Amino acid sequence: MAKKPFTPIPPMAELPPAEEINVREILDKYLTGEIDLICVLGPTASGKTRYAVHLAREINSLLDQSCTREVFLVAESLEDRATRGTEAGVPQAKRSGGVSAANVREASGTRKTGAEIISADSRQVYRGMDIGTGKDLSEYEEIPYHLMDIVDAGTKYNIFEYQRDFEKAYRDIRERGGIPILCGGSGLYIEAATCGYSLPEVPADPQLRAELEKKSDEELIAQLASLKPLHNTTDYDTRKRLIRALEIAIYEAEHPVHRTSFLPKNTYYIGTLVSRDERNARIDRRLDARLEEGMVEEIRGLIDGTHPALAPGHRPVPAEDLIYYGLEYKFVTLYITGELTFEQMRTQLATAIHQFAKRQMTWFRGMERKGIRIHWTTV
Repeated sequence: MAKKPFTPIPPMAELPPAEEINVREILDKYLTGEIDLICVLGPTASGKTRYAVHLAREINSLLDQSCTREVFLVAESLEDRATRGTEAGVPQAKRSGGVSAANVREASGTRKTGAEIISADSRQVYRGMDIGTGKDLSEYEEIPYHLMDIVDAGTKYNIFEYQRDFEKAYRDIRERGGIPILCGGSGLYIEAATCGYSLPEVPADPQLRAELEKKSDEELIAQLASLKPLHNTTDYDTRKRLIRALEIAIYEAEHPVHRTSFLPKNTYYIGTLVSRDERNARIDRRLDARLEEGMVEEIRGLIDGTHPALAPGHRPVPAEDLIYYGLEYKFVTLYITGELTFEQMRTQLATAIHQFAKRQMTWFRGMERKGIRIHWTTV
């Protein structure tokens, strides 16, 4: 039997070059309107949350320095006017309209708002799913965060709902004079928030889907092209996506659809960079830490209804719903239900997270190929 020719393992893709991030420059771009959102993205275990919190604190420190400087200049101006007024014999109350330099210093110009973080994680939206999703809420401390713990575990939160909720949080921060920082690793959620396209809320139509399933891909593509311009192939790179795109296009042709418009137009992307070997090592260490912290107990509490986040009804979350969420919730649920041993669960879960992180990096490099500039930095 002839030996198969040896096929060498392809080398790992090269990491993008790392940059030094100039926070002062980013803040200036935001304050002048050159950018309207900062986005910190990266694969799991790349340190993106910690970096986003650090970035928020640096921005707030710069804002505090700016406030202090402005107040100092106002106080100096008042003192100068007061000196000139005294020399001219003008009463104190009229020299400064009743406001003295001491009053200004006492007010100190403290900023009312600053940087706030909006999560772009598809599973951190769920209440009670804390250890498995790595919320690490203690890291945020004084930094406000949004879009975590907003829906019950067991529900099916979708991309349309995320874009709607992102827009609401983003608008709120901007209108209060804050600086929004989007942070996460869910590429689809990040693109929905930052790439300017709006998603209509179109309900599923089982009868229409059944009719479309009878047609060939060519017929479906032709029908879709008759309803909307086909700018790229993403609407029909899979049959499931093609049918959904048609379902949306047909619905829009028959119903007026309200589309969101208050979305960022100029995002500054920062990517957290880590080598594959280091990333996998971090994943393994973090997984073991989460298991020790009680991840199995957390998921068991969701299944049997004893988790505090399920109060007041304490309705259990079906095992199949947790499996739907994937990764930690899938494999730990399979262990709890007896389909995997603990060692099988731990080994298969670690491998799945390694693969997931690789897919995340593939998505982000794909964003770059579309023309999005990501400033990669090591953390």
